[in-house]
Amino acid sequence: MNSPDLPILVLYYSRHGSTRKLAELIAQGIESVRGCEARLRTVPAVSTVTEATESDIPADGAPYADQRDLEECAGLALGSPTRFGNMAAAMKYFLDGTSTQWLSGALTGKPACVFTSTGSLHGGQESTLLSMMIPLLHHGMLVMGVPYTHPQLMTTSSGGTPYGASHWSGADGANDISDDTRILTIALGKRLAETTVRLRGV
Repeated sequence: MNSPDLPILVLYYSRHGSTRKLAELIAQGIESVRGCEARLRTVPAVSTVTEATESDIPADGAPYADQRDLEECAGLALGSPTRFGNMAAAMKYFLDGTSTQWLSGALTGKPACVFTSTGSLHGGQESTLLSMMIPLLHHGMLVMGVPYTHPQLMTTSSGGTPYGASHWSGADGANDISDDTRILTIALGKRLAETTVRLRGV
């Protein structure tokens, strides 16, 4: 009897589609590893207008995440666009609601990685990635990045850091994902999946 694939959660927020494209590349890397399944999920936007609400089902893309997705996952890839050098409020809001999982240790010992996209090349990619690592460390996750054994880290001019995958989308979001970014993002997803398999001993 075959065991079910290990579910690895790819949880992201994307306003204009660039972070979503990275999430799909992360998922591609995950699913290149036998025995792993990428589970893409997003979070609803938040608004400063208290009366504004989102539909229960997104108009397109991945379904909204719930806390059960965190509890069931074997690993986690977390992605957000940059907002003033930090993760987007929508992702922060979702993570702020995970105290039940923190108290139960639901994520403790699970591997994780982070990814981001920015409108400007020096718009805070690395600080955003670091900001997303903080709650993951509080949850006791094993956070990993992209090692320099990938030569694209030394040559890329479009994003990509040792802290996680990143993409320079341009102010209008028109920049395509470069070859270097594509390679590094898929590699990060694959590394996350391979680590998940090793930790689970399957």
